[in-house]
Amino acid sequence: MSGTDKFSTTRRDLLQSAALAGAATTLFGGLGVSPALAAGVGRSEKPLKAAFSNAGLQATWCAQGKQAAEWWGKLFNVEVTWFDGQLDAVKQRAAIDNMASQKWDFVAIQAFGIGTLTQPVQKMIAAGTPVIDMDTLIAPLDQINVHSFLAPDNEFMGASVTQALCNAIGGKGKIIMTQGALGHTGAQGRAKGFESVVKQFPNIEVLDTQPADWDVSKAARLWETYLTKYPQIDAAFFHNDDMALAAANIMKARNRTNILIGGVDAMPPAIQAVSEGRMFATVRNPSCRIHGGAIIAGVAAVTAGEKSGQGIPKHVITDGPVVTKANAAGMQWMENHFLI
Repeated sequence: MSGTDKFSTTRRDLLQSAALAGAATTLFGGLGVSPALAAGVGRSEKPLKAAFSNAGLQATWCAQGKQAAEWWGKLFNVEVTWFDGQLDAVKQRAAIDNMASQKWDFVAIQAFGIGTLTQPVQKMIAAGTPVIDMDTLIAPLDQINVHSFLAPDNEFMGASVTQALCNAIGGKGKIIMTQGALGHTGAQGRAKGFESVVKQFPNIEVLDTQPADWDVSKAARLWETYLTKYPQIDAAFFHNDDMALAAANIMKARNRTNILIGGVDAMPPAIQAVSEGRMFATVRNPSCRIHGGAIIAGVAAVTAGEKSGQGIPKHVITDGPVVTKANAAGMQWMENHFLI
């Protein structure tokens, strides 16, 4: 190799390292982790093998998370193998049992329900595999030694959207909450946020709070019933945007488009709906920040020896903002580049 070739290769490596450091700093900044630590997380010299699972790829939030994990994985030399939860606790448990029978450099999991995956996850932890918990608790943090728990403040998300809806209807009227899966700690937090706000409005009546388990078909069936049963519905809060938009289609077909709709996740179709006025509000549950953060946390654990509770906190808050017409375009750009 000539001196010029050596220089070009070295320069390319330096530029790649700088780009990675910058990307990691951006992502870690959103995770509340020191930029100095982010700058020290570089691309792994040897390929790493990571196993990921989230609640179910039918949900757009989970599908986006998979894309983000794979994109950040390529940057940091991590081969990501996916174990789909299929929005079913029994099926996800079978997938994680399979995962636990294999060897991984690190693992990241979003459980469909709390307590459903404890045994196989404990097996992986006992074998020395760093396990990053994403978005919802695998088990209470004092009962399982996960490397870190990357999740938003679900009570904040539920409360902020509910507050916006209650304010918009003038503090009086009738509202429905459509929940996710009842065993999902994120859904539990969103319900608490909803309840903490509506109890402040004695003139707002909560008509129903049934779960639809993140399933758009279930959400649509519930709302077919609601629109027949209740002649007046002023607002509706949904635990994710997929269910909100499925219900919006039913409302449109029934000519009930006066109902104000709030969701969670700020997925691209919901951002568009907010921009166009078809949804009133949503809040960003940063799928890219959580799944990308899990990649960086795993790489740092393996290549830099980062320890749980030292380099990375045991619980990392990964909040995103409420999405309005004012910030919708910027939010979409950040999602396009897997930054939030």
